Amino acid sequence: MIKSVCGYCGVGCGLEYDEKNLIGDVTYPTNFGKVCSKGVSELVSIQTDTRLLRPVYRNSIDEEFTTVKWEDAIALIARKIQESTKEKIGFYLSGQLLTEDYYIANKLGKGFIGTPNVDTNSRTCMSSAVVAYKKTIGADFVPLRMDDIFKSDLLILAGANTAEAHVVFHNQIKKAKKDGLKVVVIDPRNTETAKIADLYLPIKAGGDIDFFNLISKRLIDEELYDKEFVEGHVNNFELLKNKFKRVPTTKMIKRTGLTQEQFDEFFELYKNSQNIITAWTMGLNQSVQGVDKNVALINTHLLTGKIFTEGNGPLSLTGQPNAMGGREVGGLSTMLAVHLGFDKESVKKVSKFWNSENVASHAGLTATQMLEANLDVLIICHTDPVYHLPNRNKMEELIKKIPFVVEINAYENSESSKFAHVRLPASPWGEKEGTQTNLDRTITRQERITRQSIDSKPDWEIFQLIARELGYKEAFNFKTPKEIFKEYQEMTKLNGYMDIHKADYDEMYNSAFIWGQNIKEFLTPDKKGNLYFVENRLLSEKTSLEYPFILLTGRTRDQWHSGTKTNLPTTLLKYKELNFCEINPLDAQKLDIKDGDSIKVISKRGELVTKALVTEDINEKNIFIPISNREINYLTNDLYDSESLEPDYNHSAVKIEKL
Repeated sequence: MIKSVCGYCGVGCGLEYDEKNLIGDVTYPTNFGKVCSKGVSELVSIQTDTRLLRPVYRNSIDEEFTTVKWEDAIALIARKIQESTKEKIGFYLSGQLLTEDYYIANKLGKGFIGTPNVDTNSRTCMSSAVVAYKKTIGADFVPLRMDDIFKSDLLILAGANTAEAHVVFHNQIKKAKKDGLKVVVIDPRNTETAKIADLYLPIKAGGDIDFFNLISKRLIDEELYDKEFVEGHVNNFELLKNKFKRVPTTKMIKRTGLTQEQFDEFFELYKNSQNIITAWTMGLNQSVQGVDKNVALINTHLLTGKIFTEGNGPLSLTGQPNAMGGREVGGLSTMLAVHLGFDKESVKKVSKFWNSENVASHAGLTATQMLEANLDVLIICHTDPVYHLPNRNKMEELIKKIPFVVEINAYENSESSKFAHVRLPASPWGEKEGTQTNLDRTITRQERITRQSIDSKPDWEIFQLIARELGYKEAFNFKTPKEIFKEYQEMTKLNGYMDIHKADYDEMYNSAFIWGQNIKEFLTPDKKGNLYFVENRLLSEKTSLEYPFILLTGRTRDQWHSGTKTNLPTTLLKYKELNFCEINPLDAQKLDIKDGDSIKVISKRGELVTKALVTEDINEKNIFIPISNREINYLTNDLYDSESLEPDYNHSAVKIEKL
């Protein structure tokens, strides 16, 4: 029996494999033997005929690919890097990489090539949470764990559909409900998650800041905040209090789309709950004011003191299996390594540790900026920016202008492959070994359960081959993932609060390691949390007579991103179709649209054809299309949060035409 961990969402479920069957690990702390439909189908994704199995090359994207030798492909990549300047080179990484892959890529890019342009697709899903955590509590640190729901009285889920995006955690929520946990779901859609809620609040899209500000204002006005905690552990209270004196409560309620009675019902439950967890994901993060939404939410925990104690706190729900590990390593271009920034002292520490004089000294391009930056070389690894970046028509034109695009992927059917010059076959889940960190700081080993396919290689090995070809042989002489992890562990000692160095790589085969367990205080310089006044500035795209609907996006239970691994004849499940558009019955009636009709959805940027799903589960003037529709981002706008540079995926103005 081989123990491993699932490579899909941020819950990170333990798995066991016995040469034929894949089952949940009953001893693993996040799933206790439970597995969702995606996880149980992991085996099929290794054997699919959509695998990329050999390196291929073409001189122009108008030509066909031809098979090349590994050494020739690596030599070509190294030469293109050498012919460019560090500012013109970009590494576009992914939350599907293992920590060891991330470490080698980050070390090569920021440490030896010297380019700060090493970022990850986590930019498009979690960067707003990262920035908000750093502003309010002092570090990108999730201050509680998933099993805290069993010690809590109230769980607030805002813009998070756990029933379809974090299935096993959702099952734990249902279990906790039997023990008395109350659940409030705040969402413009009456999702599968909302259907198990004790209270469902059908908030208007874009009303999140107003909702959480209303909580904070009510706590202050009724003196329900924790005075002792605020006085001893929180900054900026008087400033926030004075700002809230001038905010128009009636206008805020109206912008949420809720009635006063609905909010009062919620607040009665809220103020009578001793332990409170607020969990959220893309419904808040993916916004032109994503950081502000996160800050407004975290403010409520700073005012009540419901943080760093059991059953309390702000719990961000990470979507990808190792987005957290990538953040820890330094996979975002706005950090250098191991949660260290680009201040002089940190650059000095990292330069000494890596024994390199080329370490990047300033923040680089984010994933959402790379295609617009006139790069010479773009290396894309285990992700698909052409599919997942907003305003796709624009992005396709931009990537065509990049002279040399490398795609490292396990699969050949990505949208970005159409624009690549070199494609390198990487080992997927099941063919590689290494570690990943789930959404609540649990580090587990992912194991090989089968041989590597033909000519594929683990991602860390691919980046190491490039490094060695560039002449950095001494610094990149790793033989196993364990050796990489041990160096990474040593590096975490540069950061005072990261205790990942205490983990035992071999022991993690049998039991997970949870870092940061002893952190029970703010990680700011003065050890106090920071309140910030934020307001809804209505920066998202506005509807109009021509474009009267707001497009919402999100996951469905059985599909993963573009369906590279899950939309296969052998794995496709029939829970929901891949291509549908939820529309409210009143809106459908006005447009003479019936359930199942073919419709065209159009924005200022593009259009797609889909099938109407008429349902009362979505607010009027909103529609929902899942991200498993590969054409979704022909519609979305490329407005970004000014601090996190995360896209505003959930607020694009569209119109609908019946076909």
